[in-house]
Amino acid sequence: MTCFGFKYILAKHVATATIKQPSIAKKHVTPHVLRHTCAMHTLQAAGDVRKVSLWLGHASIQSTEIYLRADPTEKLEALTKSIAPTLTRGRFKAPDKLMAMLKEVGKT
Repeated sequence: MTCFGFKYILAKHVATATIKQPSIAKKHVTPHVLRHTCAMHTLQAAGDVRKVSLWLGHASIQSTEIYLRADPTEKLEALTKSIAPTLTRGRFKAPDKLMAMLKEVGKT
C-alpha cells in the first residue's frame, strides 16, 4: 500500500466517523497523527520508551524521547516518586539594616 493509498482510505474512514461524531470534522487526522497516538498509547501501556522506539522503528532512542516530554502521566509519576529534601534552618540571620534596605528597594 502506498502512502497516498493509506491517506485515501483514512480520509474515507474519517468521513464515515464524522457522521456519528461531528467533532471529528474539526480535527486534523493524518497518518502521522495516528502514528503519534499509537506511540503515546503504547508508552502508557508498556511504560517503556525502548518498546515504543522499537515499535516506531527509530534508529535511536533519543528520537523517541519526545514522547516522554509529551506524556503528562510520566511527569506526574516522576513527581509523586520524588521526595522533597528535608532542610534544616541555617544559622544565618539577615541584619536589620539589610532587611530595611530591601524593604525600601521593594517600595520603589
